[in-house]
Amino acid sequence: MSGMGDSTAAFAGLLRYGGDFVETVVDSARGAWLTTTDGRRILDFTSGQMCATLGHNHPAIVDAMRSAGDRVLHLFSGMVSPDVIALAGELLDLLPEPLRRTMFLSTGGESNEAALRLAKLHTGGFEVLALTGSWHGMTGGASSSTYSAGRKGYGPAMPGTMALPTPNAYRCPIKHCRDRCDLACLDAGMSTVDSQSVDAGAAVIVEPVLSSGGIVPLPDGYLARLRELADERGMLLIVDEAQTALGRTGSMFAFERHGVVPDVLTLSKTLGGGLPLAATVTSEEIEQDVYEKGFLFFTSHVSDPLPAAVGRAVLATVLAERLVERGAELGARLRDGLNSLRHNHEAVGDVRGVGLMMGVDLVTDRDSRTPAEDFGAAVTARCLELGLNVNIVKFRGLGSVLRIAPPMTITESDLDLGLEILDRALTECAAASPAA
Repeated sequence: MSGMGDSTAAFAGLLRYGGDFVETVVDSARGAWLTTTDGRRILDFTSGQMCATLGHNHPAIVDAMRSAGDRVLHLFSGMVSPDVIALAGELLDLLPEPLRRTMFLSTGGESNEAALRLAKLHTGGFEVLALTGSWHGMTGGASSSTYSAGRKGYGPAMPGTMALPTPNAYRCPIKHCRDRCDLACLDAGMSTVDSQSVDAGAAVIVEPVLSSGGIVPLPDGYLARLRELADERGMLLIVDEAQTALGRTGSMFAFERHGVVPDVLTLSKTLGGGLPLAATVTSEEIEQDVYEKGFLFFTSHVSDPLPAAVGRAVLATVLAERLVERGAELGARLRDGLNSLRHNHEAVGDVRGVGLMMGVDLVTDRDSRTPAEDFGAAVTARCLELGLNVNIVKFRGLGSVLRIAPPMTITESDLDLGLEILDRALTECAAASPAA
């Protein structure tokens, strides 16, 4: 079906939720590879939706699913299984004090929604700050603090939501610095927030590496300064590690690289290894306070046994296969390869990221740094034709940055193969460009 042509007719029964579907139907997946219904093999450089960090259908995950299927899949939301209790202990053992209480949900949006409700109930405030390039989910509160896309046409956001400039030194949001952020954007942004605030601060929510915003790692010192500013205003610091946790950035948790422990940590994509599993983690003090105030966050699948069993398998595999160290080692190899592409291709304006979470910023020219969105779409499409899934985000504003996040279990030879395919796609698309 790769040559279907009219995707509207081919997928007529499906509601289109993010533009058109890719005109390729995947029949199976193993490790870093997808196999389509017509027998094509595609190297997956995005780990599915940045979730399959152990690779697709890892044996440990399949075994955990099979075992859970023989015991219990789902329970009343007030009941818990041994796997839920064990997963809580195993996860908290990896985290520093005071993060000692957790709940398990299905998606990143849910985990952030729970975090925001925790913060609002604990502080008594309702004002929430997030970065302009953020993506925190599609539920009510989470989508109100998602600024990278999806805001137009859906009516008013939650009251009290305000944005801070994304600290992207390659494209300084306040036109102040170039290539090295001095945190002036944070001070300017907080000054603007203070002028709007009604002194009802609840939380600041932030990703250590903004993904949908163009793979933007927080600069050195940024998270520590943000922590200070949040404390001064009585706001909790929520760190959303949907894509960065459990080894992808070369550390178990990305916040560790900044020497800052959040009040609330949210996990999702990497915790489930390809299945829907998320966590909201906080301190005993905050948990006790909101419990006494009647904290409520029921969902039909909170504390479900099957995903908890899978989460345990993910944590055990990350530790047993030393994937944190592997994320750092393969990340260095990936960065070197991408920097070689930057040396050889004028359209590659910037290479940035951490570990196995890298971005390639494509530009029309390196002087103006104008985003080359049409070129980015062409490169993405050509990569897929050549057998590489790099980035299939189609909406405007995100198309100039190729997001690259292969599984941590990918082999060195497959990593190199992906770089070779990307090199070929850049070369061929540049030759076909009208400006060439």
